[in-house]
Amino acid sequence: MELTLVLVALVVVLALSFDFTNGFHDAANAIATSVSTRALTPRAALIMAASMNIVGALLGTEVAKTIGQGIIDISQYSEAADPSLRLHGLVIILAALIGAITWNLITWWFGLPSSSSHALIGGLVGAGLASATQVQWSGIVEEVVIPMFASPLLGFAVSYLVMKLVLALCANLQYHRTMRHFRIAQTISAGAMALGHGLQDAQKTMGVIVMALMAGGYHGIDTNGELTIPLWVKLAAALAISAGTYSGGWRIMRTLGRKVIELDPAHGFVAETVAASVLYLAAYVFHAPVSTTHTITAGIMGVGATRRLSAVRWGMAGNIAVAWVLTMPAAALVAGLLYLPLHLLIGA
Repeated sequence: MELTLVLVALVVVLALSFDFTNGFHDAANAIATSVSTRALTPRAALIMAASMNIVGALLGTEVAKTIGQGIIDISQYSEAADPSLRLHGLVIILAALIGAITWNLITWWFGLPSSSSHALIGGLVGAGLASATQVQWSGIVEEVVIPMFASPLLGFAVSYLVMKLVLALCANLQYHRTMRHFRIAQTISAGAMALGHGLQDAQKTMGVIVMALMAGGYHGIDTNGELTIPLWVKLAAALAISAGTYSGGWRIMRTLGRKVIELDPAHGFVAETVAASVLYLAAYVFHAPVSTTHTITAGIMGVGATRRLSAVRWGMAGNIAVAWVLTMPAAALVAGLLYLPLHLLIGA
């Protein structure tokens, strides 16, 4: 029992560490466009994003439930009377987290805006496969893979169309005055994007923590068969992602803010507004853990394409796309390789 408690505590600490890396890795998602257009100073943008992350994290639990119940099935461990089986479940979650954190740090170092969400999901799948745990492929396809492709496509297409409409409506307006108005509006759209980031990404950590609590026998589902999220888990995840966001993600901010396309306030406002709308739609309607990184990057490319296709730096966009494709299998591979030595070390 003591070893089980220690492992649960270790998984919670690692999950919150992942949440922190998620924050500084994805800080650029919410504020890169606002900083690059000078709508907000970097420090003001970080304070705003960190605050909105906390609010967003407390606004729902559906994405957390998808992560906690819809990726791998740990019920065979959480419901087992044998302590060694419970340890086994905790080792799986531990390997998944280390795999996700490793890939987050690699892509952060190279300044590539990959998806922390998909790194976590890839880690869970890799550890699940290595441990012969049931992977819920139908749920992954419906709630991860399809949204993984649909959200950036939707973000690109809607951003392109909305930007075309905005350009048509503002065609006869004085440029500099109009940009000043959009610069003010960007403070709202950046806040909406940060709220969506907290709503989506902090919940994923909540789901993993609850998985660990269930595997250790410290939490269960309610009488209706629903996964509940304790208040302390919500608050811990919200504060961790907020602290990570405040610490900044300057490498990735430069990539999104300047290396994909040079943005003006109007283009930045549309990209952020559309991306935030996609995040809310995914969380509240489809309960899908979509990537904030994919969504805002696609939005930026969508508004940029309204100028001309060559305005988007497609070479950089291609590098980002490669990171997208590699994220889930790379995190899965790291988690799968880590599972066996952790399993042997802990003796689960």
